[in-house]
Amino acid sequence: MFIINCKNYDEISGEKINKLANIAEKISKKYKIPIAVAPPHHQLASIKKSKLLVFAQHLDDAKVGSTTGYMIPEIVKKSNVNGALINHSEHRISPKEITNLVKRLKKLKMKTVVCVKNVREAEKYAKLNPTYIAIEPPELIGTGRAISNERPELITKSLHVVKKAKNSTKLLCGAGIVTNKDVKRAIELGSHGILVASGIVKSRNWQRDIEGFAKAIL
Repeated sequence: MFIINCKNYDEISGEKINKLANIAEKISKKYKIPIAVAPPHHQLASIKKSKLLVFAQHLDDAKVGSTTGYMIPEIVKKSNVNGALINHSEHRISPKEITNLVKRLKKLKMKTVVCVKNVREAEKYAKLNPTYIAIEPPELIGTGRAISNERPELITKSLHVVKKAKNSTKLLCGAGIVTNKDVKRAIELGSHGILVASGIVKSRNWQRDIEGFAKAIL
């Protein structure tokens, strides 16, 4: 699994998001590797015109109805969004909200990516059986210093606790991943895939780098 979190970077504003999505879709098809793009909320419907997996960057544990400004799982599902990031380090939520959202999204048959900052959280939330646990140490996010090089033990220890849950949850990793070697090393350490943001979105050559990362995952 290869997830591109677009955050709110200017590089994908307006129509530029569609260029990234088109490149990712072609590479996904070429290498038969699942690629998901998580655009800013207002671009979810636009990007869904592609055949890519599309994830929301955040959802709220709020009810359908009079909840102005909230991102509601059941409503997002009706726009054919495939899943969501939950508890990203830039948008942390409470343990209760994480638990409720995983349950709601599973009921909707949507993929769940629970982001965690350490092994303790990985162990705790793996028990919920989300689709993925994504280990991302906050201090490395956006630094260009890859988790697979700087903190490889976080990947191996997180893999151990995810497996200990004895369910279908898979491990992803992210933070500071900017080169093909960073990706390859993460896979060698046991990660099932990667969650990246600036390493792709801020690249001057999306075709080269998305393809390079995809090949490194294989």
